[in-house]
Amino acid sequence: MKIIIAGDGEVGFHLAKIVSESGHHDITIVDPHEELLKMVESYTDLMTIAGESTSISVLERANIKKADLLISVLHDESINIITCILGKKLGAKRCISRVNNTEYLTERNKEIFKSLGVDFMVGPERIASREIVRLLRQTAATETFDFSDRKLSLFLIRLDEDASVINHSLDEIAHMHPHLDFRAVAIHRNSRTIIPRGADRFLVGDMAYVITRPEGINQLIKLGGKEQIDIKNAMIIGGGRIGRKTARALEKTINVKLIEIDKERCKSIADGLERTLVINGDASDVKLLEEEGIRDIDAFIAVTNNTETNIFACLLAKKYGVKKIIPLVENVDYIDIAQTIGIDTVINKKLITASYIARFTMGAEVSSLKCLNGVDAEVMEFIVKPGVPITQAPIRNIKMPKDAIIGGVIRNHKGYIAIGDFQIEEKDKVVVFSLPKAISKVEKLFK
Repeated sequence: MKIIIAGDGEVGFHLAKIVSESGHHDITIVDPHEELLKMVESYTDLMTIAGESTSISVLERANIKKADLLISVLHDESINIITCILGKKLGAKRCISRVNNTEYLTERNKEIFKSLGVDFMVGPERIASREIVRLLRQTAATETFDFSDRKLSLFLIRLDEDASVINHSLDEIAHMHPHLDFRAVAIHRNSRTIIPRGADRFLVGDMAYVITRPEGINQLIKLGGKEQIDIKNAMIIGGGRIGRKTARALEKTINVKLIEIDKERCKSIADGLERTLVINGDASDVKLLEEEGIRDIDAFIAVTNNTETNIFACLLAKKYGVKKIIPLVENVDYIDIAQTIGIDTVINKKLITASYIARFTMGAEVSSLKCLNGVDAEVMEFIVKPGVPITQAPIRNIKMPKDAIIGGVIRNHKGYIAIGDFQIEEKDKVVVFSLPKAISKVEKLFK
């Protein structure tokens, strides 16, 4: 597939990295920063073009007329939209634009933009807000992702001393609990991701990735030594788009305080929220946090534009006993560091953007895809077509790559945990966890 990615910094390069790992694609990056592109060229084999993506001559140099997919992920949504409109007129088959304005994402308005040439739009801020709300609904998990309207879900749980599975192998756990409604698909340990087999044992500090049916969630939480936290009071730091959207979603059911340092922005935020208490102040001011009752807060969400501020504020909240902390961490390299210092749950807009877009670059049909935080892996939901290799034998006889594993299958709107004798059929949706080097091999099973 020939793919052109228009960006203006890290998002475009991160997306290019993920896409290049998922298959043999011809990728061209268009970016206005010439020095940055030289650095990229020095350690990758990606083609780069320095220039503005709204320039017709630049797009033509990128061979836009042969592009199967044009992705525009600059910070300025107007540039992204214009890039896609021009790209479609110049011959690109499909165009995807990153946008920030949620008004554009209504069904009616998406159709208007589609008629102009913008086939798909991704709003990272809206997806980030939804992810935060979901994490506050399942507080025992460090990370969650739902497949096919929660018929199956991915849970990430950090295993502490209280977890009853510690020092037990997967085979032993299956023997002790023969009717489990979930399956471990990966273990992240010492910055390394393992696809577990029957003899592998869980250790203290492991990050366990598990595919579960709805019926298995409570038992999963119990075996993981976790408990659900009843969130009644939340504090949000940062009144940008993510902070406002999250407050609007939460204020209907819980008490919300939002702290924003910009006085003028506070006024506009207050006008757009009904029950949220908006406070003008600096979140790094310990006295202010104490005055606003940080000790009585159940969930602390830091979503300012500064990653260091968000991490510091969450560590401070944790010191005061807040049980659920969620920072926005924009630097992908910081995610693993944040987790090692006790911040398990993070939000990253680059990964959110990549999760939405990467599925369009797959050769097989993928209905959903999640790029995971703090681990170089993806979980995908494939739609099974007639006659593909994955349907030719029971799961135990399918030659799955050693760095990938089938976690579950959704059939006729019901989720199943994948076991050896299960036979995958046409129209099934199959949830697969994979490390980057195995993705192209997994795809071949569904093509």
